[in-house]
Amino acid sequence: MKIRIDDLQGPEIAALLEDHLHSMTLHSPPESIHALDLDKLRKPEITFWTLWENDELLGCGAIKELDPTHAELKSMKTDSKHLRKGVAEKLLVHIIEEARGRGYEQISLETGSMDAFVPARRLYEKYGFEECGPFGDYELDANSLFMVKGL
Repeated sequence: MKIRIDDLQGPEIAALLEDHLHSMTLHSPPESIHALDLDKLRKPEITFWTLWENDELLGCGAIKELDPTHAELKSMKTDSKHLRKGVAEKLLVHIIEEARGRGYEQISLETGSMDAFVPARRLYEKYGFEECGPFGDYELDANSLFMVKGL
């Protein structure tokens, strides 16, 4: 498996992100969906990685710089054919190490509070993320759960 910075141009990543946005609509009301589309992910403050095995896209994840000491984890998604194979964990470890290397002091995330998001929350907890209040531009929302990890 190989992790690489992605330019968000390929059809594989477009399809995975479309699936990601669609799955959010199944579990969250529109006002509580904070997943970014391709155009919003192409901002200079966002670095986007994909995980590949040969020519097959397995998953993706990104960080968004909020300020020079604080990053936000964004767009974590595993292709449904590769769930429970360690894809998200590999990406998360890579992103945490990258955030440390960039000198961030903390990394935060927003995820859903519903049962569908329990596996993601367990993974984040395994790597030291703890619940916190809203950060950045987020507001308190019963459908969102906020987490932070000191680096």
